[in-house]
Amino acid sequence: MKIKTGIGFDVHKFKDGEFFTLGGIEIPFEKSCIAHSDGDVLLHAICDALLGALSMRDIGYHFPDKASEYKDIDSKILLKKVVEMVKDKGFEISNIDSIVCLERPKLSDKIDSMRKTISELIEMDIEDISIKATTTETLGFEGRGEGISAYANVLIFKN
Repeated sequence: MKIKTGIGFDVHKFKDGEFFTLGGIEIPFEKSCIAHSDGDVLLHAICDALLGALSMRDIGYHFPDKASEYKDIDSKILLKKVVEMVKDKGFEISNIDSIVCLERPKLSDKIDSMRKTISELIEMDIEDISIKATTTETLGFEGRGEGISAYANVLIFKN
């Protein structure tokens, strides 16, 4: 059995808006993310973690922000494409562990919906997907409410 891990990170700045997309769902908020795609930092971090585990560079390499076909794209589509890359290399995803960093809005009542969306999207048991949310205690750009970041760690394996 071959086992590999990967880590991913993404960050986006906020602007005035009505919602932002996170974990494949819309989060009502007075701000949205500035991004070429829908700006879903959590799905982007998961994509980067999976690509890293495969030693296949990063999300920007495969889906460049200069390419018009990715303008305003739903990040669920990007994650599906990355999961296909994982399968094409003969690997399966064992688990995903992630952290989202922002002061507000609070995400505790949204985490189960995000986990369910991701599990259905990549056909994985919801129990193997962890999403944690934390503040930065008002420190840094997240603490000042200027943006959002996410980290993801994945384990993949091949028999």
